[in-house]
Amino acid sequence: MTITFITGANKGLGRETARRLIEHGHTVLIGARNREQGEEAAATLGARYVPIDVTDQASVAAAAANVAAHEGRVDVLINNAGVSGPLGDPSGLTAADALAVLDVNVIGVVRTITAFLPLLRCSEDPVIVNVSSGMGSLAFTHDPDRPESRVVAPLYTSSKAALTMLTTQYAKGLKDIRINAADPGYTATDFNAHSGFQTVTEGTDAIVTLATEEPGAGTGRFLSRHGEITWS
Repeated sequence: MTITFITGANKGLGRETARRLIEHGHTVLIGARNREQGEEAAATLGARYVPIDVTDQASVAAAAANVAAHEGRVDVLINNAGVSGPLGDPSGLTAADALAVLDVNVIGVVRTITAFLPLLRCSEDPVIVNVSSGMGSLAFTHDPDRPESRVVAPLYTSSKAALTMLTTQYAKGLKDIRINAADPGYTATDFNAHSGFQTVTEGTDAIVTLATEEPGAGTGRFLSRHGEITWS
């Protein structure tokens, strides 16, 4: 049985990823900061809730200890938790704004991977999926035919560019773990006031693909539901 831990899995892309992977036969652990929402999602989907706040080192360590005590390993770690930060005119951005977004979207991923590495290394085929975004692509955000070019989200886009590069560096440095990034695409969730043109199921296609691939499928890749992205 594949054991999968998903951060930010109480709603949106994380919750739908959990639902779909349970259908694939995974044992899913719902990681979420909000206990009420996390417990509700776990009870509804048939998963187990594990409290985690990726901005809090003690919380991340406690989550890893919780999984070590109950399951003993993790086969797939999906770093899905994310925040958007301020949108639009960047003239009023503060250092605190930037730190808050990076703390979740980038540093939170580092915290979580480091804490969960011992559990992943207990797996015969360990996998990490980082939920990044085409919003971090120079090519996509400069292409007038793409929706990414019509959004001003300075901190979110910067954090996702960093996360995609972080993914490739982890993939190079951790040869024993398959590590890839997923671009959900413009998906209707709370994140964008449900303005996206994709369904939440379509938005999780790349995540589910990376979480269910056969061993040896490749590492250091950036995947959308339409295929592999040559990131730029």
